[in-house]
Amino acid sequence: MTQPELTHDDVLCPEWSVSPRVRALVTTRNGGVSLPPFGTWRDGVDGAGGLNLGRKSGDDLGHVEANRARLMKLTGRDEAAWLSQVHGATVVNAGDVLAAAKRGEPVAEADASVTDRTGAVCVVMIADCMPVLLCDPRGRAVGAAHAGWRGLASGVVENTAERVASLAGTDMSALHAYLGPCIGPQTFEVGPDVRDAFMKTVSVAQRDEVASAFVAHPVNDGKYLADLPRLARFRLARIGITQVVGGHHCTVSERERFYSYRRDRETGRMAALIWLEDQ
Repeated sequence: MTQPELTHDDVLCPEWSVSPRVRALVTTRNGGVSLPPFGTWRDGVDGAGGLNLGRKSGDDLGHVEANRARLMKLTGRDEAAWLSQVHGATVVNAGDVLAAAKRGEPVAEADASVTDRTGAVCVVMIADCMPVLLCDPRGRAVGAAHAGWRGLASGVVENTAERVASLAGTDMSALHAYLGPCIGPQTFEVGPDVRDAFMKTVSVAQRDEVASAFVAHPVNDGKYLADLPRLARFRLARIGITQVVGGHHCTVSERERFYSYRRDRETGRMAALIWLEDQ
């Protein structure tokens, strides 16, 4: 059976007050052609029509490519600057990534990209890690960061913000940020190593604020429930970025809308994209 086309009803868009030049969206698990376990989920039943975008997920590659084509059709662009994500803090230029792809070169290992060029689509894939989209509100530059706990603790958001601000010719404090869907604070169980990774990066005066993002697990002794969006907001505020929206969707608990690696293990990948148009 032919699946309906991907539409804006199948994706999330940031609700922020920025230039109309800035375009951004985050996909869900809906609106594609993938079959179970990469398909849709309705009333406890796996179905067809999943928008899995991950080539290494184990899905039929023909379905993944068809899903990517659907996504690009929705954006009105030919291609996006797909990355080989490694949970680090490296930031690359989306235009350079696209040029390398045309030359047949290996995909760049990085977890964020930026651009000030019209039509160069920055993209990161997710399945519990948090996408952070950044833009100059005047529409001069944008960036996308893949911020799981490792990348966030390593400074991927700060690095991306610095690059976007530099391209836009402005201060980081002028930027706007959107926190996309990720594993939520009621489901993100972590060990003390994760808490320590964040605590060691802050001053004594900031320790209480960071510690408040980790709540002792009510059942598993020695474990914590971590609030990834709260940690991201803290790190953004530390570099002056206070215009922040999003961070309210949980990939684990909202099964009908999102893929989740923590929940399912064998699952698809979603994507967060941001780019500039002429107007």
